[in-house]
Amino acid sequence: MSRATLAGGTPEARVVKQAIQWMLRLQNSPDRELHAACERWRAAHHDHETAWQRVTGLNQELQNGFHAVPTARVALDTLENASQRLRRRQALKLLSTFAVGGSALWLSRDIAPWQRMLADYGTGVGERRRVTLADGSELQLNTDSAVNLRFDERQRLLVLERGEILVNSAGDPRRPLRVLGRDGLFEALGTRFVVRQDADSTRLSVSQGAVAIAPLGLGHSVAVAEAGQSYAVDPHGARLAQQPDMDSGAWAEGLIVTRDMRLADFLGEIARYRHGHLGCAKEVADLRLSGVFRLDDTDKLLALLPQTLPVRVMRRTDWWVTVEGWA
Repeated sequence: MSRATLAGGTPEARVVKQAIQWMLRLQNSPDRELHAACERWRAAHHDHETAWQRVTGLNQELQNGFHAVPTARVALDTLENASQRLRRRQALKLLSTFAVGGSALWLSRDIAPWQRMLADYGTGVGERRRVTLADGSELQLNTDSAVNLRFDERQRLLVLERGEILVNSAGDPRRPLRVLGRDGLFEALGTRFVVRQDADSTRLSVSQGAVAIAPLGLGHSVAVAEAGQSYAVDPHGARLAQQPDMDSGAWAEGLIVTRDMRLADFLGEIARYRHGHLGCAKEVADLRLSGVFRLDDTDKLLALLPQTLPVRVMRRTDWWVTVEGWA
């Protein structure tokens, strides 16, 4: 088996990444010399051609299916008025969201590194980042997140490609600050808030001011979240969420603050900040945990659990950790 091909005939991520880079270069500067160089790369190895066909096929599927996805009017206006280059870059980074067709499913497993690489701002697993934007707003990215900026004379748009961000918006009466995510559009009304994309919905948590919510499937605002409120948003609506058992913005200070949180849910949060598998046995999943924990070293954090709960931390490898009860 070729080193560039994984089991089952799928090119490895390195080769697919090269194919995406070639596609972007050709879309941005489609000259004859660049086309010839791409042809030479494709001919150099059969895995190159396989990756190229799958990536270009996926790109076509996405272009054919993108406008069938219900979106808010303002989101469509934003995307359609963006430059052609930005639209193509965003299309590539939204593959895992819309998953159009079989080849999208093939690629979605490894889309995260490409999203971070191509985004204006990104973080890897376990990383956090703080950025002061040109308008004076402060943007913070949590672990494994990616954001693109679309600032013009009409609006200040943050496109959340994946992960979680905290926004402290600066005032600008002529240009509203908005966050466009997979499930909705969020407009800041002089505010500090967190937007987090989970597997089945997007969570909005407001700590100061207010945020208007427009689910992408409805095309208009349906609610205004006030300070202290959290909403769960999907393309078809927004519902007021129960008070979370975790401080939604504590991660920006490198902390996780819990209030009577299930151990299984706690470990699910910690798993976002580390590579590999982190889970727990069923018999300890419903144990409750309250406290303040530092996120900078998750191994040290896990070592604290047996001091407060009747559990032990079992390490099969550095990448496979399970929390179990004492036998």
